[in-house]
Amino acid sequence: MAYYYSNNDGGRRGGFLASLPTVTKNLIILNVIIFLASLVNENFMIGTFALFYPTSPFFHWWQVITHMFMHGGFWHIFFNMYTLLIFGSVVERYLGPRKFLVFYFICGLGAVALHLGVQYLQLQSYMEGAALGNATAIQSIQEIKMTPTVGASGAIYGVLMGYAMLFPESRMTLLFPPVTLSAKWMVVAFAAIELFTGVSGLASGIAHFAHLGGMLIGWLMILWWRKRGILFDQDKL
Repeated sequence: MAYYYSNNDGGRRGGFLASLPTVTKNLIILNVIIFLASLVNENFMIGTFALFYPTSPFFHWWQVITHMFMHGGFWHIFFNMYTLLIFGSVVERYLGPRKFLVFYFICGLGAVALHLGVQYLQLQSYMEGAALGNATAIQSIQEIKMTPTVGASGAIYGVLMGYAMLFPESRMTLLFPPVTLSAKWMVVAFAAIELFTGVSGLASGIAHFAHLGGMLIGWLMILWWRKRGILFDQDKL
């Protein structure tokens, strides 16, 4: 009996990366490339592409975008990219690449807006003390202006929110502690933790309000698309 062998696999060749949706794949690749560049020349990359407060001498307008591709170490980029891989792939396949790309960056910009807004309020609270020569207030103002913000977390928290709104009853399990909840309750828990730690200051060095900003914008965007009836329409935004 004769057999005909066809190598037609629907174009899904090339290994693991080839199986990923386009936007998620390219975001991960770009993040890794920029992380490697940061290892080569950290001072230049941080000073040029991390996000600084607008009145800082290190601020450049493009940092509101480029800081989303900067990371502060291996585990920082590893967990961000792992989360993007797991949840971004699903959300992109659901929304389509064009809409997902817009969703990702608007969530990231929402994270920037809330983060800088909170920093502005912090600065205002220190101004009176600084005017009176209070050394602690002056130092706090300098720390805000000179501390860079890096990471894709704000956009990725928006992706998590999008996933929870699209698949609210899917089950999610944390590695530590090993708790399993539905997606909708998991993101509520994440938001509550971020709000508590951000207000209390218990976990310094993390842009908690950026995470909340990304989640808030992700929630609003999915609501808006649903209201307009274009959540499934690949040709409209």
